Amino acid sequence: MYVKYARVWIPDPEEVWKSAELLKDYKPGDKVLQLRLEEGKDLEYCLDPKTKELPPLRNPDILVGENDLTALSYLHEPAVLHNLKVRFIDSKLIYTYCGIVLVAINPYEQLPIYGEDIINAYSGQNMGDMDPHIFAVAEEAYKQMARDERNQSIIVSGESGAGKTVSAKYAMRYFATVSGSASEANVEEKVLASNPIMESIGNAKTTRNDNSSRFGKYIEIGFDKRYRIIGANMRTYLLEKSRVVFQAEEERNYHIFYQLCASAALPEFKTLRLGNANYFHYTKQGGSPVIDGVDDAKEMVNTRQACTLLGISDSYQMGIFRILAGILHLGNVEFASRDSDSCTVPPKHEPLTIFCDLMGVEYEEMAHWLCHRKLATATETYIKPISKLHAINARDALAKHIYANLFNWIVDHVNKALHATVKQHSFIGVLDIYGFETFEINSFEQFCINYANEKLQQQFNMHVFKLEQEEYMKEQIPWTLIDFYDNQPCINLIEAKMGVLDLLDEECKMPKGSDDSWAQKLYNTHLNKCALFEKPRMSNKAFIIKHFADKVEYQCEGFLEKNKDTVYEEQIKVLKSSKFKLLLELFQDEEKVLSPTSATPSGRVPLSRTPIKPAKARPGQASKEHKKTVGHQFRNSLHLLMETLNATTPHYVRCIKPNDFKFPFTFDEKRAVQQLRACGVLETIRISAAGFPSRWTYQEFFSRYRVLMKQKDVLGDRKQTCKNVLEKLIQDKDKYQFGKTKIFFRAGQVAYLEKIRADKLRAACIRIQKTIRGWLMRKKYMRMRKAAITIQRHVRGYQARCYATFLRRTRAATTIQKFQRMYVVRKRYQRMREATIALQALLRGYMVRNKYQMMLREHKCVVLQKHVRGWLARRRYRRTLRAVVYLQCCYRRMMAKRELKKLKIEARSVERYKKLHIGLENKIMQLQRKIDEQNKEYKSLLEKMSSLELTYSTETEKLRSDVERLRTSEEEARSATSRVLSLQEEIAKLRRELQHTQAEKRSIEERADKYKHETEQLVSELKEQNSLLKTEKEELNRRIHDQAKEITESMEKKLVEETKQLELDLNDERLRYQNLLNEFSRLEERYDDLKDEMNLMVSIPKPGHKRTDSTHSSNESEYTFSSEITEAEDLPLRMEEPSEKKAALDMSLFLKLQKRVSELEQEKQSLQDELDRKEEQALRAKAKEEERPPIRGAELEYESLKRQELESENKKLKNELNELQKALTETRAPEVTAPGAPAYRVLLDQLTSVSEELEVRKEEVLILRSQLVSQKEAIQPKEDKHTMTDATILLEDVQKMKDKGEIAQAYIGLKETNRQSPQDYHMLNEDGELWLAYEGLKQANRLLESQLQSQKKSHENELESLRGEIQSLKEENNRQQQLLAQNLQLPPEARIEASLQHEITRLTNENLDLMEQLEKQDKTVRKLKKQLKVFAKKIGELEVGQMENISPGQIIDEPIRPVNIPRKEKDFQGMLEYKKEDEQKLVKNLILELKPRGVAVNLIPGLPAYILFMCVRHADYLNDDQKVRSLLTSTINGIKKVLKKRGDDFETVSFWLSNTCRFLHCLKQYSGEEGFMKHNTPRQNEHCLTNFDLAEYRQVLSDLAIQIYQQLVRVLENILQPMIVSGMLEHETIQGVSGVKPTGLRKRTSSIADEGTYTLDSIIRQLNSFHSVMCQHGMDPELIKQVVKQMFYIIGAITLNNLLLRKDMCSWSKGMQIRYNVSQLEEWLRDKNLMNSGAKETLEPLIQAAQLLQVKKKTDEDAEAICSMCNALTTAQIVKVLNLYTPVNEFEERVLVSFIRTIQVRLRDRKDSPQLLMDAKHIFPVTFPFNPSSLALETIQIPASLGLGFISRV
Repeated sequence: MYVKYARVWIPDPEEVWKSAELLKDYKPGDKVLQLRLEEGKDLEYCLDPKTKELPPLRNPDILVGENDLTALSYLHEPAVLHNLKVRFIDSKLIYTYCGIVLVAINPYEQLPIYGEDIINAYSGQNMGDMDPHIFAVAEEAYKQMARDERNQSIIVSGESGAGKTVSAKYAMRYFATVSGSASEANVEEKVLASNPIMESIGNAKTTRNDNSSRFGKYIEIGFDKRYRIIGANMRTYLLEKSRVVFQAEEERNYHIFYQLCASAALPEFKTLRLGNANYFHYTKQGGSPVIDGVDDAKEMVNTRQACTLLGISDSYQMGIFRILAGILHLGNVEFASRDSDSCTVPPKHEPLTIFCDLMGVEYEEMAHWLCHRKLATATETYIKPISKLHAINARDALAKHIYANLFNWIVDHVNKALHATVKQHSFIGVLDIYGFETFEINSFEQFCINYANEKLQQQFNMHVFKLEQEEYMKEQIPWTLIDFYDNQPCINLIEAKMGVLDLLDEECKMPKGSDDSWAQKLYNTHLNKCALFEKPRMSNKAFIIKHFADKVEYQCEGFLEKNKDTVYEEQIKVLKSSKFKLLLELFQDEEKVLSPTSATPSGRVPLSRTPIKPAKARPGQASKEHKKTVGHQFRNSLHLLMETLNATTPHYVRCIKPNDFKFPFTFDEKRAVQQLRACGVLETIRISAAGFPSRWTYQEFFSRYRVLMKQKDVLGDRKQTCKNVLEKLIQDKDKYQFGKTKIFFRAGQVAYLEKIRADKLRAACIRIQKTIRGWLMRKKYMRMRKAAITIQRHVRGYQARCYATFLRRTRAATTIQKFQRMYVVRKRYQRMREATIALQALLRGYMVRNKYQMMLREHKCVVLQKHVRGWLARRRYRRTLRAVVYLQCCYRRMMAKRELKKLKIEARSVERYKKLHIGLENKIMQLQRKIDEQNKEYKSLLEKMSSLELTYSTETEKLRSDVERLRTSEEEARSATSRVLSLQEEIAKLRRELQHTQAEKRSIEERADKYKHETEQLVSELKEQNSLLKTEKEELNRRIHDQAKEITESMEKKLVEETKQLELDLNDERLRYQNLLNEFSRLEERYDDLKDEMNLMVSIPKPGHKRTDSTHSSNESEYTFSSEITEAEDLPLRMEEPSEKKAALDMSLFLKLQKRVSELEQEKQSLQDELDRKEEQALRAKAKEEERPPIRGAELEYESLKRQELESENKKLKNELNELQKALTETRAPEVTAPGAPAYRVLLDQLTSVSEELEVRKEEVLILRSQLVSQKEAIQPKEDKHTMTDATILLEDVQKMKDKGEIAQAYIGLKETNRQSPQDYHMLNEDGELWLAYEGLKQANRLLESQLQSQKKSHENELESLRGEIQSLKEENNRQQQLLAQNLQLPPEARIEASLQHEITRLTNENLDLMEQLEKQDKTVRKLKKQLKVFAKKIGELEVGQMENISPGQIIDEPIRPVNIPRKEKDFQGMLEYKKEDEQKLVKNLILELKPRGVAVNLIPGLPAYILFMCVRHADYLNDDQKVRSLLTSTINGIKKVLKKRGDDFETVSFWLSNTCRFLHCLKQYSGEEGFMKHNTPRQNEHCLTNFDLAEYRQVLSDLAIQIYQQLVRVLENILQPMIVSGMLEHETIQGVSGVKPTGLRKRTSSIADEGTYTLDSIIRQLNSFHSVMCQHGMDPELIKQVVKQMFYIIGAITLNNLLLRKDMCSWSKGMQIRYNVSQLEEWLRDKNLMNSGAKETLEPLIQAAQLLQVKKKTDEDAEAICSMCNALTTAQIVKVLNLYTPVNEFEERVLVSFIRTIQVRLRDRKDSPQLLMDAKHIFPVTFPFNPSSLALETIQIPASLGLGFISRV
């Protein structure tokens, strides 16, 4: 092994051990080793000539940093020290296993590794499966207690400042968190609360530790049979009482004194007369009264709270503080010397006065006995004064005695508070005791401490030896006796007969015993007789004992005094005479104290006492027990402790102090080695190294060293394969042993095997590199050759292209010349041709225009002549026609007068009158028909006449316009002829002017050409300037555009961020709501359990009392579901329901609601009075209407129709109001997404539904009124037999009319038909008919006007209310803006709190307003229902009364139609009918006793939900609100019972989650709301609920579905959790990628898949099972996606948490395994079409952690890449993974500390959670998107297997 390049450890005075490398091989006989240190310095290391011992070898790098020191191949001191240093400094890991010992190094820094998440991660795990931790030790103890039914002990030791107290505290916190308490007394909280009390009275600041425990304690935490905490008990050892009266430099007294001084200003402490700590002698000696970072006043508050929690009342607390204050004042008592042998207290000494007042004793007595003592002899007793020095010592002894008694009293009361009320089944003890101590001056305290450590070390050695022996025997390996250090001789030297303690007690009994005489006895007894006892060379007052850890020199001075612990009895008597109750209790307890060797009646070990022995005991009262010395008591209590520990299974925690300066993460090798030797860690190493320290299972050995085997060596039997290979690799068979399941190796053999493996891999790597490099060079050559050919081809092509370009340019130049010359000639020709054509065109145009003007004038003359001649002929014709018509009229009038005279004569004759009366009735009918026909003819004639008059007037107007036009044209013609002559003269004149103008034109053209030329130049300049301005403008526009784009992008980005934040807030609110639901369900289950327990406990139930179910009390308390509950029925419901929810309400909200209820009661009473008054008015109006003549019936019908129309108008306005509310909700979108918005919208929906129901009721009332009137008209006796109109038929016709014009015409016709026939038929002429029509129109106009007025009034009222709402909304908006401005001025924390408070207030007010509106609607509905009942009753009475007055013939001729309230036509299919008494049977068969497996396989999915809904539909059809409520309540309670009974069965929970969601969707789909009816068929729309709005029950079902979903998540988490770590991390899916490293004593779960080991396939099979079950149950696809997302989150979180807590898993190969496993999960998602479910994103942290394990980790570029890649990981997680990264092979490199620092610097600005672990218990908020069913309800068949024969389809 000692060959060239081998690395060894050599001693070093500074670093203890240094690493060096051999420069040449070592040969036996060499005296010098040629070495090279790590810094490059060569060295010759001389071997010891006597022992020839070689320096220890260094372990391979891959073994450095192991979790367990016993996994190291070379087990020795330098290897242990180096491994601890690497883990502590480089990886920031403070815990390391050393066999059965947990080594804990104090980091002097708060680390985030003790939270609830870490506790949950370690809970239930095997000790070796996770990284070392105090929680792992605590979990192992807890598990062994439950598994082996044996008590456990955790022994925490170490020197002051090493962190013992903190480790013990975290162990107790783990037990309290994991186990919980068996009762409601919160015992675990009390156990934790004992820590601050004991720390305040037992801990102090020392030079080594700011919170050093100055006493030892053993806390037994008791558990019941279910292993829940039921109590605790504490034993204390050797309190350092001397600290009360003396503190060294830079040290403090006990914390409680400084806490008192810091709280002196409190009012309750005024009587204690305290001051600053520097004022008191007992607190100022150390000169360091303040600890940095500690607020003593705040600690005092914590101490008092802990006392209160543990049942120490305020009066007792004040008594404790009074005694402590008295001790402080006692320390300030001064003495004045009278002579050398006596002293006195100054008169009226203030400190002593305060002390006596506080203690309730006499000043004179205390002052006297502080300066005197009583001496008793055989014959007499006398009082002797004492010197000042003795008086000071006596004062200090009294202070120590009081404090010790108070300490014991507090411990006793703490134990009483922690005492178990039930029988204790087992316990776990936590021993927090001082470690081995050695100082420059060691006294009695150090002697006792080291004595205790000797006993503990002996017990530790025996336990380690025993475990080794058991392991060897278990594996059937021959047991060879291992020599280990036995410290029994040292223990005998201390405690045996004539030992140090025995001689000390004997010397204490001597009258004149002294420290010097005791030292001489020690020398005489043990010097040169015991090898462990020595005498210092330069001292006769000291002795040396060789302890197991080191030699310690003890100074004899003070041993006797401290062992006797003398206090004067007279001072105690003075205190016993006090009137202070608590002080008397202290000394009464002292008298009653039991012997430490005796046991209490309960079998428990009592508290260790430190009774004080007075100078002289009183005769007759002093017991033998009271004379025991401190050393004797300590020895007895230590024996009891060892008996307790030997009766338990011990677990060891050794705390190491890394440096003496309390620097964080600073490692001092010298101090560490010293403590490792002292705490027995190296002894454990030595015992392990003496045998076979390295142990591998056969499977692990095969997996690791498979590379060393050939294919022919691999057999089917792994054990035989390993044997064959080992015999070839290691020749010496003594170096290993084959056990039953493991291979045992001696020290160094694993390193040898690792070297062979590394050499084999290195050779393979060289061959691979050789091949790869040859392949790369060939590729490079081929690439260069191909490049050269390509370059040649491109150069030759370039040259050819250049020549072709030259030829092409030459030809192009010739062509350009040709075309240029041609262009010049063609332009000249075209210009000449265009000038010629222009001249010809001007000449020809002039000639044609002259010809056109002449033809136009001739045509106009002809037109004028034609129109004049026509006008003359028409005028002559009209004159003739008028004369002829006049003559005809005169003749016809004359003939008519003759006829009229003849008719009058005939009418006067009697014969004619009689003749006319014959058949008068028949003629009336004929006349009536004739009148109707004449009316029709008259109307048609009127229409024709009006049309003719219209045509005539239009024709006349047209002719008149033509005449006028002709006259004007004639005048124009005359004027035109006169103008022609003048124009000819002007033409001649103009020709002369033209010639003159042409001459001027030529001169002007010349000037214009010149001006044009100048203008063109100016324009060109302006264009240039314009182009420059345009470019500037474009540049400015581009900048503006860029800025606008940037602003838009920033705003969009900000908007997206705000949207995401709002979504996150919404999810948080949803999650918080669902967590509250979960907590509510948990409390509800707990309440049910307690209720069941109470029912079992009560033998005879109370008669007449039965608790109703309160499942829906919280929902039914606010609203009522029935629209038919009267106020008398509604009031008890409202009174009962809030009592169920009273505890959950906020008190302020409750008072506000109570006030609101009283206001509503008053308003209800007033509305009731008004309703009664209105009903009386309606009755009186009804009576008046009955008295009116029958002719008013039709008018009443018309008025009722008008009222109905007005109601419809009102409904339109209300719809507009609803739209306005909807618009407001949309404009207030940011608030809608605020907390509580879903509830707000639900309330709005409920209000809308209630309003719609109210409108339906109003329409029914109107129709009922109209039918009432029609019935009255139908059954009235017909006094007027000439009426031809049937009121019922007319009513039906009127109801069909939609337009107001139609209604008006119908009314006119009604008036005409109901009008009596005129008596004088000579008035039936044209004028009379027009007058009647006029009168009808007037009446119709009056009706329309009154209707318009009422409609206008209602419209104004509605408009006024809308304005009021707009104004209130404006005020609300202004108030919101003011609040926003105020919130923006607040800090972020206060802003969040203020916004939340405001939002809660706003939502509460809105809810109250909506509740008020809903109650008003309910009252209106109830009022209308009452009116309906009254009207129905009156109709019935009226029918009965009128039936009596009508003859049978009339009944036959005029049948009466029954009065029915019209409803929507319904199809009664798709409903199930059951009897009320069968409801429980229905719930039992359909819910409680239903087996999900059979239903899911054989029946349609969601069948129970459909059946329940069809039953609800039938109850709704019957309008039975009680039945609906009862059925829904029973259904919900039944589902809860099933889930409570079979809540751990995944199929059951999945089945009822699916059915609950389907039931919820059915209630939505058939609710009748438009938003849920979009996808319904017409048939499904007919099946909607008609009578009840079940929106609130939908909310209850939604909450139930959330609870079921959360239970489903818990079930699948319990199923998946055991599989995840094994399948995702430990199992090697890709075999051979990662080799197994040595695991040490703490065996981990094998990474090779055995029969009972879970693999990735196990996880995927389980996922397939979950998915298939959910699909079979018909669960919504969106809900399945959410469940899958939650499952993947659990897998990712648990895997990542274990990765962060397991150093052995953080390697490159493990990263590859994880990524492969994740890819398999993603493949599963693709197969199931679930990639869009968001499940893959939940694995992102795990994927990034795996990538982080695989990426390069060296340069700054790598650091930048890591920071950008790992955006889903927190900074703590990234740093943790880098710290844990461990090479598995020699080819991997560790991450440098500098690189980790670089990562931390780069991630410094990242704002993320400091939490290390992911919350594996987190449940995403679940939503239930609406998913309508296409299944028709009427097609559903109920199978007979369900046992539902008692229900029938309807």
